[in-house]
Amino acid sequence: MEHVDAVVIGAGQAGLSAAYFLRRTGLGFVVLDANPGPGGAWRHRWPSLRLGKVHGIHDLPGMHLPHADATRPASEVVAEYFGAYEHEFALPVLRPVTVRAVRDAGGELLVETDRGEWTTRALVNATGTWDKPFRPHYPGRFDGRQLHTADYRGPEELAGLRVIVVGGGTSAVQALMEIAEVATATTWVTRRPPEWHAGPFTAEHGRAAVAKVDEAVRAGRVPASVVSVTGLGLTPEVLDARARGVLDRHAMFERLVPEGAVWADGHVVEADVILWATGFRHALDHLAPLRLREPGGGIVMDGTRVVADPRVHLVGYGPSASTIGANRAGRAAAVAVRDLLTESIVA
Repeated sequence: MEHVDAVVIGAGQAGLSAAYFLRRTGLGFVVLDANPGPGGAWRHRWPSLRLGKVHGIHDLPGMHLPHADATRPASEVVAEYFGAYEHEFALPVLRPVTVRAVRDAGGELLVETDRGEWTTRALVNATGTWDKPFRPHYPGRFDGRQLHTADYRGPEELAGLRVIVVGGGTSAVQALMEIAEVATATTWVTRRPPEWHAGPFTAEHGRAAVAKVDEAVRAGRVPASVVSVTGLGLTPEVLDARARGVLDRHAMFERLVPEGAVWADGHVVEADVILWATGFRHALDHLAPLRLREPGGGIVMDGTRVVADPRVHLVGYGPSASTIGANRAGRAAAVAVRDLLTESIVA
């Protein structure tokens, strides 16, 4: 068992940002990451997602993302960048380490992992959502292949097939547009009509979106997805796909059948594959022993601090679930941890 002032769980954008600012406080800390290498969730993105097609990757604090070929896979570029960042600032990242549980140990927290235990006076959780893909249940049986965007490796494996893409987020749109280039047929299905955002995504628009999510987490509600607040961008590629009918949206089907899906009016779409681009949930199961959730499943937050246990901070959660928001949350969490531990020493 080892003791540190703070433990950071996760070495994605939010975790590395928190680590950068914790390093500047002089506190002793460790970063525990479950991945075999750097990159956070980005290392798992499908290879056909090129750097030039992502919405944007905000620089980590203190180091710019180097210029890179826009045709390279985003997963490779970001993994290299994160790895260089960890080395540049000598961040104490240990991997692969899977955190199994965090428990209250009196005045400290006990972090149980597959590689030993740590006691700490503060915890910064930055585990994101990638490890918890959400797969909704629909009645019936489908005899074809079902996969989630977490399993999707690119359009090549779907060439010549009939594909139903379910989901109204950015990942659904990105995957659908490239699958449509090689598939025999595609069908786009969403629970709600997609909300398109025309024009540039301004700083004012961003602040308004963050404010809505922040309001939810302060009230202890489960935070909404980013796209439900910001809308889908009408890029030139999206406008072209709409003009060609690729993004003609259908309402949600009622049930699955062996050959595909059926709607309430009896209409059937035959398919070989259903791609569930239905998002993710926050990976917080290891915090269950701390009983942080409200009856509705949310966690009451004040900034990055969990109101039910001020020793615990969540970054990359709620309003900080974006690359720029993660940076700000990392700094805020590090400052709050420093202040908390300083107050405990004085007391």
